[in-house]
Amino acid sequence: MGPIACAGCDAALSPGAHFCHRCGQPVAATFPSLAPTGLYPTPRGGSSSPLPWAVAAIALLALLAMSAGRFFNSSSGGGLDAPRSALPQTGPDERSDAASGGTSAIRAPDISALSPQEQAERLFNRVMLLNSQGKTDSVLFFAPMAISVYQMLSPLSADQRYDMGRIAEVSGALPLARAQADTILLANPNHLLGLVLSVRVASLSGDAAARKRYETRLLAAEKTETAKKLPEYDLHQNDINNALGDARRSVGNRR
Repeated sequence: MGPIACAGCDAALSPGAHFCHRCGQPVAATFPSLAPTGLYPTPRGGSSSPLPWAVAAIALLALLAMSAGRFFNSSSGGGLDAPRSALPQTGPDERSDAASGGTSAIRAPDISALSPQEQAERLFNRVMLLNSQGKTDSVLFFAPMAISVYQMLSPLSADQRYDMGRIAEVSGALPLARAQADTILLANPNHLLGLVLSVRVASLSGDAAARKRYETRLLAAEKTETAKKLPEYDLHQNDINNALGDARRSVGNRR
């Protein structure tokens, strides 16, 4: 046995001592303090085995190695790895499916090889799908990324401005959404998507007068603009139809 201390007065005891020379307490009373009772019992003969301490040391090293591995894996991930892994891998019709709230199984593609336009469309679909599912936190996570991709597409078409405006709208960035609607209408005062987006922004802003004006303009422009058969009208036909239906009901109620 090596040098130990008395459990009663902490006096240093001589090797082989059976009683404390200071307080007289039996030395055997100090043994339980060497290891928790029941975990590593002391063999008969008074000498402790080194095996329990070796097992404990190995377990500690394994725990440290596992913690280091987790830290390395988390620190080695790129800033865009998580957003990219959550993007849907769907076909060319995914825009209409996402806008209509489709919830089919989604696999994760890598959009790094896509063109900026393709990346923008994928992100638009992702945000619209998440919004239709009521996943607000996820919408707020993807929206800034999507908007930044659309801003790289300058000059933007009316369709692209509408997409960016819708992303801004559902994420609560109403000034940005309003700016896209105004820009669309500046080029064409009767553009259906510009009027639809303006109605939505006015409604969310609580501006009843502005909503009434834009709904009136939307109904007046419907026939002429629909006859133009613009590609963006086909892509967002559901949004246009819903806005026209709401406008007709609103006008009917005001009468």
